Amino acid sequence: MARYTAEQERERVRWLAVRRTRPERVVRPRRGQESVWDYPRPPRVERVRARVRVELGGIALVSSDGAYRVCETAGAPVYYVPQADVRMDVLEATGRTALCEWKGVATYWTARVGGQVVPEIAWSYPDPEPTYQSIRDWLAFFPGRVDAAFVGDEAVTPQPGGYYGGWITAAIV
Repeated sequence: MARYTAEQERERVRWLAVRRTRPERVVRPRRGQESVWDYPRPPRVERVRARVRVELGGIALVSSDGAYRVCETAGAPVYYVPQADVRMDVLEATGRTALCEWKGVATYWTARVGGQVVPEIAWSYPDPEPTYQSIRDWLAFFPGRVDAAFVGDEAVTPQPGGYYGGWITAAIV
């Protein structure tokens, strides 16, 4: 089980108590689409059938046929890839951490490709809560901090706001 500081545990308990309800004027999904308001709380981990790719500085930073996505109420899915499918030689851990009330304590990664440095381009959970062991040490990338991110052949749009790393496709509303 993940270990938390007293402050992290207080924050975690506070966030676990937050209720998310569907706003009245939310966009309804059409056939073949998913609403982020239909995703569960706590989040669900799902296997991704399509290839997931991330490009930065002219290189394929990620190419994975074995990704997972995490779907949580009100947020676009976040895609996690195993380190074996990531150019780890261009990443370095930053030492910064952040708390997810469901998954645990995340660590951040910075990319160095050529002369380009992209701080906190990705994050991972080295010691996640038991429900999320399937993504232990896997990396999730902020699509707004890379040159391009794809699910299959579709380029994704970053979730607005920059705080969350959600990947928006045509199937997400």
